[in-house]
Amino acid sequence: MRASFAFRDSWEIDAPPARVHAVLVDLEHYPAWWPQVVAVASLGPDDARVLCRSALPYTLDLVLHAVSRSAAHLEVEVSGDLAGAVRFALTPVPAGTRLDFEQEVRVRGWLGAAAYLARPLLRWNHERMMRGCAYGLRARLALSSRRTHCPRDPA
Repeated sequence: MRASFAFRDSWEIDAPPARVHAVLVDLEHYPAWWPQVVAVASLGPDDARVLCRSALPYTLDLVLHAVSRSAAHLEVEVSGDLAGAVRFALTPVPAGTRLDFEQEVRVRGWLGAAAYLARPLLRWNHERMMRGCAYGLRARLALSSRRTHCPRDPA
């Protein structure tokens, strides 16, 4: 049994699109800034295995395949515990970047069956994960900005 979900989020990030893009395509470093991404293992130049865990006591095991890495649009196909697509659109705005997130997935296995009863709980769990993404991404970009723009102490 499978359940389908569609999620959309939009944030403004205080960094230019090129810097936001650089962090988003660097998948192997997601665990350093996105608290709910537990582990990432490269499976090749366009593929990675990603383990995600938010508030619920269940770790999603996902395989991501890069479809697009253009400056304005990132897209991956998702397989594993979820099947579908995830997209980020990056748009320049006066304050930096508007980042539009879109995810359309089907939940597989026993979690798919449980999703019919636990849909509000799974939506809440996803919202927590995306808050972690937005917060972590902003913090990562602020940290890299300080490293880029602050002179080193000569001592």
